[in-house]
Amino acid sequence: MKIVILEDYALTPGDLDWSPLYELDADIERYHRTTQEQAPGRIADAEYVIVNKVWISDEILERCPKLKWIGLTATGIDSLDTAACARHGVAVANVPGYSTQSVAQMTWALLLELCQCAGRYDTAVRKGYWKDAPAQEHGIFEQRELWGKTLGIVGCGAIGRSVAQIAKAFGMQVLSSTRTPREGEEAVEFVPLQELFRRSDAISLHCPATEETKGFVSDALLRECKRGALLVNTARGSLVDEQAVCRALSDGTLGGFAADVLCVEPADITRPIFNAPNTIFTPHAAWATKESLGRLSAEVCANLKAFLQGETRNIVNL
Repeated sequence: MKIVILEDYALTPGDLDWSPLYELDADIERYHRTTQEQAPGRIADAEYVIVNKVWISDEILERCPKLKWIGLTATGIDSLDTAACARHGVAVANVPGYSTQSVAQMTWALLLELCQCAGRYDTAVRKGYWKDAPAQEHGIFEQRELWGKTLGIVGCGAIGRSVAQIAKAFGMQVLSSTRTPREGEEAVEFVPLQELFRRSDAISLHCPATEETKGFVSDALLRECKRGALLVNTARGSLVDEQAVCRALSDGTLGGFAADVLCVEPADITRPIFNAPNTIFTPHAAWATKESLGRLSAEVCANLKAFLQGETRNIVNL
């Protein structure tokens, strides 16, 4: 039995614990990183593969006749061709829920930074600014209070619900637009998407990336916004039409935009969004707390052990 880990760490070497795999009677190969070109050669004779960013396609699968199972070190399943894997009889397992609290926490870190600019004030103070220099040159926005405001949450899965719970502690009204409104969410008012954008002072995206949701934050939808609304994206970059967001920021339709995810990753800082006013970006790191990383590797190992025992734990495509 051969197991290949194509990307064996998330942020720094050693931050993922693969020790449970070594309890198996297996030949284990680990690579810090793997390019798309290197992948076929590295997994050609593997039965089990653990991967994060390498795109596994029909072309690669045709060169891997022994492959039975792929473990994603992620919740999202848009980083490989799940349909192609199904055609080749290869099971794909993801890790749902491991980063729920971490992503909710980052969502609020970004929203609070838009509202009160703590990080930018810190930078300004270290450069000698106190209260008597132009705030604009330090990238400091007009400060806002969240109490009594309305937060719109697009997508009401585990992360969206966690964000909603925190919003209540800030004294906010919570709206949600989702494909599957949940019973028992008394603190959340479910409304159509356009109504959510019209009524919300801040909007947070927590829906999956699909063909239907690609670029749904468009010029037309942003025109529905309450003027000066804030937009936060910790879901997927493809949900947002970046050009539309640039225009909305420039004309004041949006008062600020913060994102942990981008249409192009790693970030291409030549893209216009990086020159748009009132923006904050983090490097797709919302999931990467110490606690979250521990859950991630443990769950990937548990998925594989379950599969070896004939269970379909977290299988998403078969």
